[in-house]
Amino acid sequence: MNLLTGRNMVERSSKFLFIVVGSVLFMLILYQYVAPGMMNFGSPHGYMLEDDADLFPTPDPHYVKKYYFPIRDLERTVDFEIKGDDVIVFLHIQKTGGTTFGRHLVQNVRLEVPCDCRPGQKKCTCYRPNRKETWLFSRFSTGWSCGLHADWTELTNCVPGVLNKKENRMKNQRKFYYITLLRDPVSRYLSEWRHVQRGATWKTSLHMCDGRTPTPEELPPCYEGTDWSGCTLQQFMDCPYNLANNRQVRMLADLSLVGCYNMSFIPEKKRSQVLLESAKKNLRDMAFFGLTEFQRKTQYLFERTFRLKFIRPFMQYNSTRAAGVDLDNDTVQRIEELNDLDMQLYDYARDLFQQRYMYKRQLERREQRLKNQPALFPFRRRPSSDPAFRDDVPESEVSRLPTEDYMNHIINRW
Repeated sequence: MNLLTGRNMVERSSKFLFIVVGSVLFMLILYQYVAPGMMNFGSPHGYMLEDDADLFPTPDPHYVKKYYFPIRDLERTVDFEIKGDDVIVFLHIQKTGGTTFGRHLVQNVRLEVPCDCRPGQKKCTCYRPNRKETWLFSRFSTGWSCGLHADWTELTNCVPGVLNKKENRMKNQRKFYYITLLRDPVSRYLSEWRHVQRGATWKTSLHMCDGRTPTPEELPPCYEGTDWSGCTLQQFMDCPYNLANNRQVRMLADLSLVGCYNMSFIPEKKRSQVLLESAKKNLRDMAFFGLTEFQRKTQYLFERTFRLKFIRPFMQYNSTRAAGVDLDNDTVQRIEELNDLDMQLYDYARDLFQQRYMYKRQLERREQRLKNQPALFPFRRRPSSDPAFRDDVPESEVSRLPTEDYMNHIINRW
């Protein structure tokens, strides 16, 4: 009897111990999946997740994608060699917040050798850490070396030669990483009108294309005299030669494809189509672009693209001169019609921008979970076999991979 009782006690103790050990193992597994999403242990490139959580907005889980982009268009991490021959080229479109962003590049990037910006000087010296050559081609580093607000057509044909001349030697090994900012077309248009109204002209812009500047017949002025100060919005909209119309598409497209500023080169409808598709392609192929309306996301994507860190976070200023203009619906519609190509480009760019942001955030969360997974559980797939790291997997499948439903994920694993 005593022997039987003792055996039952041992069996009950063994079952209890098994339950305890099983519970501990289950909690360990649960911890490995939940902890990366809830705890702040660190993140790539020396950032703290706690800082990122506060600084960068959470991707909208209900965002509806408009366009399909393969992984190669979403992945934007470049091996920027600041000690090598790589150069960042900033294409600065008027009234897109480029002045503020340009100052970030020369004054706010954490570098081994920061740019030398001296009071009273318009330009900073941005040398590489190992030699006196510039790594940045922009208004505040090299000045308007290719002309005032040079566009894609001008920069791609001008930058290599200008740098060779500045550095007194020929170099064919340089990698050029083009970057730019875009802005909501109506807000940008109104901001340009207010700027012109105060006396701005940009008449020293070269508009160089195919080796020449446009003739007065190809690009007539919108005003007589030295400037167009005091012009009304109606006058601004009525000028058919106003370069403010569809400025973002024109400055991002390859103008050589449409005969530059020769409007009789191809029919107007065909010209518009070619310009828009060219602008989309060039924007898509750039190393980076940001949106004025999304400052923190712009900062995040730039930092992750170039593996450079800004010292101070970007600030979102919605109180602009354009925001202070009171318009009726008919005027807004008229501006949208005048900037129809820009409206289409911005719609495309905003979707690509949001998808890149979501993709990068998903990738970082997945990498963090893998990093914190112990070798005790080897069944978790490694990044090399993860569909999100491959280009032959449909976007719909990739977008379903990261999940916030941790409990279902764990149950499925069991």
